[in-house]
Amino acid sequence: MKRIIVVGGGPAGILAAYFASKEGNEVILLEKNDRLGKKLRITGKGRCNITNACDIEDFINNMCVNNSFMYSSFYSFTNDNALELFKKYGLDYKEERGKRIFPRSDKAIDFIKVLEDMLKDFKVKIKFNSSVKEIIIDSDKNIKAIKLKDKSTIQCDSLILATGGRSYPKTGSTGDGYEIAKKLGHSIIKPKPALIGLETKEKIEKNQIGLILKNISIDLYENDRKVYSDFGELEYREYGIDGPTIKSASCHIKNPKNCKIIVNLKPALSKEKLDKRIQRDFEKYSKSNFKEGLKGLLHRSMINTIVERTGINSEKPISQINKMERKKLIEAISSFTYNIDDFRKIDEAIVTSGGIDVKDIDPHTMESKKVNNLYFAGEIIDVHAYTGGFNLQIAYSTAYLAGTNASEE
Repeated sequence: MKRIIVVGGGPAGILAAYFASKEGNEVILLEKNDRLGKKLRITGKGRCNITNACDIEDFINNMCVNNSFMYSSFYSFTNDNALELFKKYGLDYKEERGKRIFPRSDKAIDFIKVLEDMLKDFKVKIKFNSSVKEIIIDSDKNIKAIKLKDKSTIQCDSLILATGGRSYPKTGSTGDGYEIAKKLGHSIIKPKPALIGLETKEKIEKNQIGLILKNISIDLYENDRKVYSDFGELEYREYGIDGPTIKSASCHIKNPKNCKIIVNLKPALSKEKLDKRIQRDFEKYSKSNFKEGLKGLLHRSMINTIVERTGINSEKPISQINKMERKKLIEAISSFTYNIDDFRKIDEAIVTSGGIDVKDIDPHTMESKKVNNLYFAGEIIDVHAYTGGFNLQIAYSTAYLAGTNASEE
């Protein structure tokens, strides 16, 4: 029987401990908080988007970085495998828009109870309020033991690091695992926020804060080169822009100060069709001024901003708006530009971009290429995906490989 230590009581650590314990090994799960799944409890605004019901190839396509690294993980432990396992332990779930899977109760705590029952089933020992200070290896680079910050030492045969990233540090995700791995010779891709809102150089009007624009399209440019496009929702915040399309775009940004996002408020209409629509509206409101003539075309909170960007006097009679001015209006609506100033602080990021360089990890086992019997799982690795349950599936799938391989002789 081996003694396996898992560091981190999030979804990756819990699943890794579960799979390692199934082979009859002694498994100790170390968690720095006083309870498991602290970050998981607030995931999806407390509802917890467990996984996605799409095909595995769609999981690969929804990866933002290092998607080829995840092939073995995703196919070894699929979303179907995960749901079958959770259902076995009593989870009732449902499918929503975009094939997103949630607990039927809409409560993340019900999913956490399932995970806790899985650990109890195989008698995983859990040590709360336990933080790792150092990993001890021998001259042949084999894992021997870990030292905790309380100065105690625990001997072990294998070690799984599942300490997460740096997002939501109040939940315990403070990047501890990066420093531990770095001391053992692993390369760390500099962590930065991902799936996060963006601060803009342009001021957001007070009446726009909280406004959600649906069915818009965005194009992300970095150094005037288009790097990403999306369609969906955008939300205005006091600091700038947010929402699903913006969070996804943030994953593709290297230096935010070199970026701009161009929003098309009417992507379903070509410029020619938009011009005809405008002309029809102008006929309808022919006795009104320019500003009043836009109330059927745009959300009322957007009208002042659009008018300002056209440079046309808002009080100018519609009957006097000429073809060139209509062209300016079309450009303002279809090419609504925001210059990015910065990411929001990493505390607000859904996931962390960066982490342990995948070149240092065997993708078939999740074992370190630098230290024998050291494994990684979850967000600590430099892999992340868009929203929709994909990031939690990354945690489960990497945890499966780490747990099963760490338990083998």
